[in-house]
Amino acid sequence: MKKFLLEIKDYVIIIIAVVLIRTFIITPAVVEGSSMDNTLNDGQVIIINKINYRISDPKRFQIVVVKNSNENDKIIKRIIGLPGEEIEYIDNKLYINGELVEENYIHGITNDFKATTKENEYFVMGDNREVSKDSRMLGNFKKEELIGRVKIRLYPFDKMGKIE
Repeated sequence: MKKFLLEIKDYVIIIIAVVLIRTFIITPAVVEGSSMDNTLNDGQVIIINKINYRISDPKRFQIVVVKNSNENDKIIKRIIGLPGEEIEYIDNKLYINGELVEENYIHGITNDFKATTKENEYFVMGDNREVSKDSRMLGNFKKEELIGRVKIRLYPFDKMGKIE
């Protein structure tokens, strides 16, 4: 029995390490749907950095995976509004607290709307605004609902690398 335990010890350590890394640090995920076109497309494989927001605050325009409690699933979106801000779209242009903010990743048209965030709330939207189900419908998300930051694409191989 002792010999058997010594033989499987390395495998058990590897399995435990993989489970801990996937649970607390990073995990792969597959993009589903077209709400993040053209930045991320359906079927692409990404890496979610789960530790990022435990050590730093989310920043505007970062791509995140959010726990959508309304439908008991996870969604990939871009942070548009930070805590304590007024977000407004007028004529397909973003205004934060009345100041025009440039966006260079949008796919489609953003209809006019106005929203505000409270302390510890984030307003997220998909890049493909015409089909994205995001904070406009689901409401703001708390920091605890941000599962992690998406910064790396693994697949397809010709697009592998850092995501902006």
